[in-house]
Amino acid sequence: MPQSQGSFPPAGHEPGERWRAPYACRSSRSRGRLIGEPASATRGEFQRDRDRIIHSTAFRRLKHKTQVFVSHEGDHYRTRLTHTIEVAQIARALARALGLDEDLAEALALAHDLGHTPFGHTGEDALEECMAGFGGFDHNAQTLRIVTRLERRYADFDGLNLSWETLEGLVKHNGPLLDGEGRPTARYAKTGIPAAIFEYQHRQDLWLDSYASAEAQAAALADDIAYNAHDIDDGLRAGLFGHAELRSVPFLAELLDEIARLHPGLEAPRLTNELVRRIITRFVEDVIGEAQARLARLAPVDADAIRRAAAPVVAFSSAIETADRDIKGFLYPNMYRHPRIAPIRAQAAQVVRELFARFRAEPGAMPQEWAAGCDGLDEARRMRRIADYIAGMTDWYALDEHRRLFDATPSLR
Repeated sequence: MPQSQGSFPPAGHEPGERWRAPYACRSSRSRGRLIGEPASATRGEFQRDRDRIIHSTAFRRLKHKTQVFVSHEGDHYRTRLTHTIEVAQIARALARALGLDEDLAEALALAHDLGHTPFGHTGEDALEECMAGFGGFDHNAQTLRIVTRLERRYADFDGLNLSWETLEGLVKHNGPLLDGEGRPTARYAKTGIPAAIFEYQHRQDLWLDSYASAEAQAAALADDIAYNAHDIDDGLRAGLFGHAELRSVPFLAELLDEIARLHPGLEAPRLTNELVRRIITRFVEDVIGEAQARLARLAPVDADAIRRAAAPVVAFSSAIETADRDIKGFLYPNMYRHPRIAPIRAQAAQVVRELFARFRAEPGAMPQEWAAGCDGLDEARRMRRIADYIAGMTDWYALDEHRRLFDATPSLR
């Protein structure tokens, strides 16, 4: 078996010091952009991708898009933007430890939620319901539409014209979409590949039957880590549950016991912070250790060897997989479906459904830039334009649009 030279930090490597593994993606070897552009004299291709994402309109909108709590419920709860920044920090930490390209991992983390609707997953579920029969709605596919079509900033192209490596990472960060026979994998077995991804695949082959790069895999796990830790933080802040209830999760009970042993009688806010930082640290260190073991077995000689692998190389250990599953199992009923949140979720879904129904019946009720040309579109494309418009709204803008069009608008309180 060929040996992967420099798969792990070289001798004398200090914690946190940058290094580059042979299986890392390299800007100089990028497969390029759909529309060719001159190289930058000062930045690599993945740096350019990251910068374009940060300066995009869709990225700024994340500031006023719900994570779990709608934005007016409190200044200290996460929004899509703060969540995204936290994911990017964790992704960079993983990338640096594993010798990956930090700029690519960061770009993927910063872009991963661009396609989310207002009102979080509640809005997405409502829009998916509205789009049944018209190709459905998938926030990952919507992210691809934004960065390849909907952003209109550049004179020479629509979208952001990101590199192949960033696009494939956005599409495949959760794994291959097709199996070796060209059939949808389990995730898309019932619904099929989202139309936006299928359409773009005809323009640029993103290798839908392979895994994404190690950088994309790191960004995907960074999202899971941030979700778990920071939703616990927000849930505690909101009083949806307390530290005692968290002890029903063995992994969290162990951490709480450790904190109590080291810091007896610690006040609640500091206890919460100590718990959250330990969750992140344990998960991050686990991913690094598990990834190093998998990389040692695979001995990849380049980035494509990771894409062709039979399984992800950046992953949780079985023990942390169990902890991840247990934490999500706790958060689902105690936070995402908490009785205090349920009425707000129902009102938010109502806003999205009513906006969609109104624009479907009267496309001219949308702003002129969105309404223009709707009469010449077939029904499926007209519905997709409506979905694009609604998906791009912030929480506040969706409520403002609803007030403009309807006599009564839910308060979401």
